Amino acid sequence: MFILSEDSQRTQGRDAQSSNIMAGKAVAESVRTTLGPRGMDKMLVDSGGEVVITNDGATILDEMDIEHPAAQMIVEVAESQEEEVGDGTTTAAVIAGNLLGEAEDLIEQDVHATTIVEGYHEAAEIALEAIDEQVSESEVDDEILKQVAESSMTGKGTGGLTAESLAETVVEAVRHVEVDDGVERENVGVHTQIGASSNATELVPGIIVDEEPAHDEMPAEVEDASIAVLDVELGVRTGEVDAEYAIDSIDQLNAAIDAEESEVRGYAETIADSGVDVVFTTDDVDERVASFLANEGVLVFEDLGDSDARDIVSATGARRVGDLEDLEEADFGHAERIRSENFGDGDLAFVEGGAAAEAVTVFVRGGTEHVVDELERAITDALDVVATALASGEVVPGAGATEIAIADKIREEAAGIEGRKQLAVNAFADALDVVPRTLAANTGQDPIDSLVDLRAGHESAGRAGLITAGEEVTIDDPFEYGVIDPADVKREAIESATEAATMIVRIDDVIAAE
Repeated sequence: MFILSEDSQRTQGRDAQSSNIMAGKAVAESVRTTLGPRGMDKMLVDSGGEVVITNDGATILDEMDIEHPAAQMIVEVAESQEEEVGDGTTTAAVIAGNLLGEAEDLIEQDVHATTIVEGYHEAAEIALEAIDEQVSESEVDDEILKQVAESSMTGKGTGGLTAESLAETVVEAVRHVEVDDGVERENVGVHTQIGASSNATELVPGIIVDEEPAHDEMPAEVEDASIAVLDVELGVRTGEVDAEYAIDSIDQLNAAIDAEESEVRGYAETIADSGVDVVFTTDDVDERVASFLANEGVLVFEDLGDSDARDIVSATGARRVGDLEDLEEADFGHAERIRSENFGDGDLAFVEGGAAAEAVTVFVRGGTEHVVDELERAITDALDVVATALASGEVVPGAGATEIAIADKIREEAAGIEGRKQLAVNAFADALDVVPRTLAANTGQDPIDSLVDLRAGHESAGRAGLITAGEEVTIDDPFEYGVIDPADVKREAIESATEAATMIVRIDDVIAAE
């Protein structure tokens, strides 16, 4: 009896587990060398020859053409980590891969997959308790937030800027969107522009849109601007049905031209009479309308994308208007200044101050596309972790210290767990050692010796991390060196890695259709 199609492939038992675990480990291994301040970069080249150079784990996994379903689960770990807390993607993926490696060893020792899963979940609960114990008692102030941002960016591509100088910009941006009940992270944007040194990166109190004025004679800058956002075509109306009109005389032609002129002048006069200073519209603007408005000193930007229009509405308090006859002063938004600036290959519109200042934009500059792309990734991650730290008010030591503390607590608690599940709990602790071991290897240190020294430092001082300061690598308290991570980054890494690893370990039958 044939139940499956003849073209289907089925892998069962140990073979299925081995295949899935191997795929997951391979993906984790692909990003392991990027971990830490001395992590290496990856060059990713797609089928079209497009090149991406980065050491950002989420970007690497996103760019890789991964087809194996189990390997894709590790990619989802990084995606989940990125979405929830914005950083720690490489850590989460590497931990997940090593949990799979430890599980493979246990399976070869005839430990049942269910026992491994139960042990891993119990160990994860202990790990979360250990993270709580590592949380600093100090208030999360601006200085600590800067250290969080700097820790996130150290080792990433920041062009000619230091992580320290960028950290000040990041903290200023996040503080700007802090509200009583948290942080409105979505109000911080990042806009990149090639053509200058990365030292020209700045914080703009408002938003930036990639648009140029509809007419060359329009003002390049408007102070104390009233803003209208329209979904209106400012030109001669055309019917939806193709039609032709026969004109038999010069008088009829002149009448038609006068009618068009009257229509477009009517649009211009309606806008000018409304008192608005700047118009953003998602549709086209007739050259004659643009010329009339330029003479009236009105600045107009045409053919905006829907997302840009939404951003302007959100930032300035304007209301989108779909019919010009409905335009009134109550629909206007406001900004202290709107300016158009040319950057060689195009213009950018800066909407700054006033109501627009509720949003801020980090304006990222760089000499090449690769520089600005990597700088954008580094700043985005830093913004996310600073927002996370500020919202929760909880930070823990970085540099592998938290992982050492977690593993130590898990091994201590494992002694009280009966049966084979204890093996899985201890295996979870061993898997976490991959973080300090990898940090050591990436800094040129011996992983085993460093791990031994870190454990000894933790036992004697209660906190020990692998600190990289210039060419020096020391084992000390990360808090003393400002190497700090948000506690939620560690929690999310443990939870997402455990979830993915246990899901993969439980699979013992793979049915694939061709």
